[in-house]
Amino acid sequence: RFVLKEDVASNTALKSSAQRSIRSKLLEQMPVLSQPINNLNQTSDGPTDPTGGDENQLSLIESIWPKKETLYLLKCREHISILVCKGLPLFFQRFDEAYFPTLRLVHQYPTLLPQVQVDRGAIKFVLSGANIMCPGLTSPGASLPDQLATNTPVSVLAEGKQHACAIGFTQMSSIDMRKINKGIGVDNIHYLGDDLWAIESI
Repeated sequence: RFVLKEDVASNTALKSSAQRSIRSKLLEQMPVLSQPINNLNQTSDGPTDPTGGDENQLSLIESIWPKKETLYLLKCREHISILVCKGLPLFFQRFDEAYFPTLRLVHQYPTLLPQVQVDRGAIKFVLSGANIMCPGLTSPGASLPDQLATNTPVSVLAEGKQHACAIGFTQMSSIDMRKINKGIGVDNIHYLGDDLWAIESI
């Protein structure tokens, strides 16, 4: 679980080679980052472009992290690293695991990660940092995609709420969550009100 203390170890501007490597990893882990930004900003009421839009328009990753902007690596205790661009925390990583977008970034771009939804009864537990149990994801007020694999990064929505309230990764597949329906379904690693959420700029 992410806990940021005041004793940040370092804040380093990354070399071009390191930035290219990280950009490649982000695109591999989140293919939606390569999509044209305009296509992702359509609302359910707005028009869609059947041609896929202008091929010259910015991709999502270029909008979030322009190629000419330097990326900074903020290393914190508990083996947490945060990728920062223009003073904004964008992605974080635990040890050498996958990168996760921050909640603030997911609020801007909700399609960055697959979405699960917890029922109303689970909300207070999620916002206290608790992991999400399978029954909170399989009840009538919840929502769970069919094809989630184990260790998939997900954003966690709450019944009746518009924006994600947490970021985590699945502890088992969605098939097993429904079948077993007990134990931890999603490991909660970043949630509304935690120390990472409190950082608006660095």
